[in-house]
Amino acid sequence: MTLQTLRHGWVLTVRDLKHWQREPWAPVIGIAFSVMLLLMFGYLFGGAIDLPGGGGYLPYLLPGMFTLTMLFGIESTMGAITEDTRRGITDRLRSMPISAVGVPLGRTAADLMNSVVQLAVLMAGGLAIGWRVDGSIGSALLAAALLLWLRLAVLWVGVYLGLAIRSEGALIAVQVLVWPFGFLSNIFVAPETMPGWLGFLAGWNPVSATAAACRELFGNPLGTTGGVLAEHAVALAFAWPALLLAVFVPLSARAYRNLSR
Repeated sequence: MTLQTLRHGWVLTVRDLKHWQREPWAPVIGIAFSVMLLLMFGYLFGGAIDLPGGGGYLPYLLPGMFTLTMLFGIESTMGAITEDTRRGITDRLRSMPISAVGVPLGRTAADLMNSVVQLAVLMAGGLAIGWRVDGSIGSALLAAALLLWLRLAVLWVGVYLGLAIRSEGALIAVQVLVWPFGFLSNIFVAPETMPGWLGFLAGWNPVSATAAACRELFGNPLGTTGGVLAEHAVALAFAWPALLLAVFVPLSARAYRNLSR
């Protein structure tokens, strides 16, 4: 990625940030929704589930909720890209000498900055209801970085879908499908408690890798007594988003170039 592409991306990032400054309701509502989920699941399930390997359920749940919130970025980014395309903004940008990666890069950078604020608010809410970090400061910072790493990959998936599938029905379908993809993971319950085939799918879900890595780094209960998530969670939490980025960044650039075809 060239310096010029990064400069173009930064200009478009500032554009999106200024738009939110004028109309802040979308990011504010997104943060409020995430806090509501955190409080709802934290208090509903806080003491109701036993974990393999022992430990309290609330400290197990919170890293999973942080991860689930990172997954929710896909539909908001897809919706913003679709709206810009529908209104002709993307066509005007394409008429300028801007890299095919520059425009989606600006969108993802702005969304990622919003995600940093969102994650900080969620962690503060978690601390307020009793969640604690028992690992080192360095490990906690690495956990936060892995959460944002997953978010970045999810945002690029949203960019590609917004460029490639520009119908309102597709956006609704993605919003619906995000939930089962998130639930088919270790966010709420340990894969060891699921039927064998379902636990296998949950164990290889990228969301599960990030959630398990964050639990390990935060010093929270792992909810597992063995297997790939117990032994290689941090490596998988880095590898899965890297794979998604390797696939969807080039796909997004190609979809952007082919918009008029």
